[in-house]
Amino acid sequence: MEIFKYMKEYDYEQLVLCQDEQSGLKAIIAIHDTTLGPALGGTRMWTYASEEDAIEDALRLAKGMTYKNAAAGLNLGGGKTVIIGDPKKDKNEELFRAFGRYIQGLNGRYITAEDVGTTVQDMDLIHEETDYVTGISPAFGSSGNPSPVTAYGVYRGMKAAAKEGFGSDSLEGKTIAVQGVGNVAYKLCRHLHEEGAKLIVTDINKEAVQRAVEEFGAEAVEPDEIYGVECDIYAPCALGATINDETIPQIKAKVIAGAANNQLKETRHGDILHEKGVVYTPDYVINAGGVINVADELHGYNKERAMKRVETIYDNLARVFEISRRDNIPTYKAADRMAEERIERMRKSRSQFLQNGQHILSRK
Repeated sequence: MEIFKYMKEYDYEQLVLCQDEQSGLKAIIAIHDTTLGPALGGTRMWTYASEEDAIEDALRLAKGMTYKNAAAGLNLGGGKTVIIGDPKKDKNEELFRAFGRYIQGLNGRYITAEDVGTTVQDMDLIHEETDYVTGISPAFGSSGNPSPVTAYGVYRGMKAAAKEGFGSDSLEGKTIAVQGVGNVAYKLCRHLHEEGAKLIVTDINKEAVQRAVEEFGAEAVEPDEIYGVECDIYAPCALGATINDETIPQIKAKVIAGAANNQLKETRHGDILHEKGVVYTPDYVINAGGVINVADELHGYNKERAMKRVETIYDNLARVFEISRRDNIPTYKAADRMAEERIERMRKSRSQFLQNGQHILSRK
């Protein structure tokens, strides 16, 4: 790939290549946009087929964080790190501490957190060298396991979607098909059960399914049956790309709202849902509870404050639906537009402030 051409096309600010021979560190920090504030995004450790693939992944993920943070109403920009290596074999203390020193050298332009292939313990090692890291152990003032907060945000977002799809945000009596019953989805199911929803669940983990059946009175189905069940809401909470050419014709739900990332296999599938009149909640808006939670750590973590901020996911999605109706565009495009409009407003505000400052100086 032509890196500078790619960065110019999608308006990236910075790409940092980090290496430490002794520890074996090979890391790429991508900073997409800091208009709203310092870039926040996790550190992913993965075995890539090539260095070019790793760079492309870092850039793509960083841009995604810009939109996620902006749509969540956070005063943070978007960034991401990928460390090239096998998370099962290549980790060591020196590697993460060396990486922490690189983050410190950016002097607050980038703040990291855990992601695929990294853990709280890895973040603690990074924290030995820099304060620009979130998701560390509670002993250091962290928020701990983010899954309950993410689940609550998805629950609030689902209520907003129900209001759009059914005219009321009540989930009592609604039949909700939940794909995946992992940490986040299990806690989501608890919220739904407590409100009186009827649950249909599936997961490759039979024990997780059985727990949902016993505790929430859920109906269990096989993984490939979940798409075609009679339900009001389909909640994808496992793998991405489950909304595709094969599944869309099967889905009977009026609303799609779940915790999974990258739910649309291709953006055109969002167009198809729009044409069919299905209310789709863009994943990076509804599942933003985790990033909202870790962002609160930057101010000295306060759970009550963080949870109040997570509740605004309801309002953020209401705004997405409003833009979708206003501009007659699919909700995934409306979410992007909402994020872009917020960034542009701040960009213009800062530009005007600088112009006014220069005007005042020129008069002195």
